[in-house]
Amino acid sequence: MDNTIVFFGSSRAPRPEDARRSLAAARGEAERSAAEQGVRLARYYDAARELAARLTTWSCSRAPGERRYVVATGGGPGIMEAANLGAKTAGGPSAGLGISLPWEPGLNEHVTDGLGFEFHYFFMRKYWFAYLAEAVVAFPGGLGTLDEVLEVLTLLQTRKIAKPMPVVLFGGEFWTSALRMEVLEAWGTISGEDLDRCHISDTVDDAFEHLVATLE
Repeated sequence: MDNTIVFFGSSRAPRPEDARRSLAAARGEAERSAAEQGVRLARYYDAARELAARLTTWSCSRAPGERRYVVATGGGPGIMEAANLGAKTAGGPSAGLGISLPWEPGLNEHVTDGLGFEFHYFFMRKYWFAYLAEAVVAFPGGLGTLDEVLEVLTLLQTRKIAKPMPVVLFGGEFWTSALRMEVLEAWGTISGEDLDRCHISDTVDDAFEHLVATLE
């Protein structure tokens, strides 16, 4: 598992079928609003699953002697589960680097046997994410996802990660509002080069093509 493609994203992203059921059963304005949020987030579950499957199929089809890549996630529910599921349905392995949290029961069922790990400290988990990664794909997420993305970008900026590493931010609607890096550039706290470290993508086709072109 020396070469991974890391998927970050919200543990709260529901499966699309669960999101639709919740919306159909919603009663009252507050409940319906929450269900609509779930439906909006659920589309990224499907995208993460499809992208992980396509990357796994591509990796497994590479000629003997060529580098192969393993999908790696935080091993939890939501976007992480979707990526592990995508790799599994494509017939390839995937890793789960979990974190011990009181509200999560452990690794999702789609992590490959023998490639599941649980960490107590976030900093050690992030170290292994960064050390093994050859590429990063970040889907919409919360504080944990933002922490992970900014950690990777900081390591690239400071050359603590010296290898070329594509970083895809999937979901332009989310990332252009949640991570307004152009504001940092306008204030002179980062450079234009730092802006170029991220590729914002809105389709599985575009993200797949960018990652494969960069990794090859």
